[in-house]
Amino acid sequence: MTTNLSTSVTTEILPMVLQMRPNVMMTDDQFFDFCQLNRDYRIERNAVGDLLIMSPTGSETDERNFDLIGQLWIWTKKDGTGVGFGSSGGFTLPNGAVRSPDAAWIKRTNWEAIPAEQRKKFAPICPEFVIELRSETDNLKTLQEKMEEYINNGTQLGWLIDRKQRKVFIYRPHTAVEELNNPQTLSGEDLLPGFVLDLSQVW
Repeated sequence: MTTNLSTSVTTEILPMVLQMRPNVMMTDDQFFDFCQLNRDYRIERNAVGDLLIMSPTGSETDERNFDLIGQLWIWTKKDGTGVGFGSSGGFTLPNGAVRSPDAAWIKRTNWEAIPAEQRKKFAPICPEFVIELRSETDNLKTLQEKMEEYINNGTQLGWLIDRKQRKVFIYRPHTAVEELNNPQTLSGEDLLPGFVLDLSQVW
C-alpha cells in the first residue's frame, strides 16, 4: 500500500505584532532605521505604534505583483500627472500608521509638495490610489481593515485583489465596498483616466 503525501494545505498567516506602547515608542526616524536594518522582513506600523512584521511573499505572488506594477508603470509614464510606487515604498498616513501597499499612485503636485528630505524616508502622505494583492497566506480580514484605513486617511480609490477567491473588492470614500467576481479588467475610473488593469496575468 502506498500513501500519497503530496497534498498540501495552505494556512493563512497573521502578521506578528510587537506591542511597543507605553514603554517604547519609536520616532519616525528610528522606525525608518529599524526597517533598513531588517530588510528581509516587510514591516509596517499601526496607528498606535505597534509593529507588524510579515515574511516576504511567495515567488508566484511576487511575479503577479510585478505584472500589476508594470501595467501601472506604463500608464503612469504615459499620463504624466502622477508618480507610481511598488511594494517596497512606505507612507506615513495622517493617523500615524506607516503602510506599504503593493502598488500605489500619487498626484504629482501632491508628491512634489512634500519636502525632498521627507520623500527619502516614509513620506507623510496617503496615496490617492492603492492596490493590495492577497497572497495564499494573507488573512482577508486583515487586508480589508487595511483598505478601510487607506480610505479613512485620504485614498480615493483602492483595489483589494483576492487571487485566492478570484474576487476584487473596490473601495471608494463614502461608498459601500463593491465586490466583483472574477473580473477580467479593472478601470481606473475618473482618478486614473484611461488606466485599465488586465487581470489575466494576475489571476
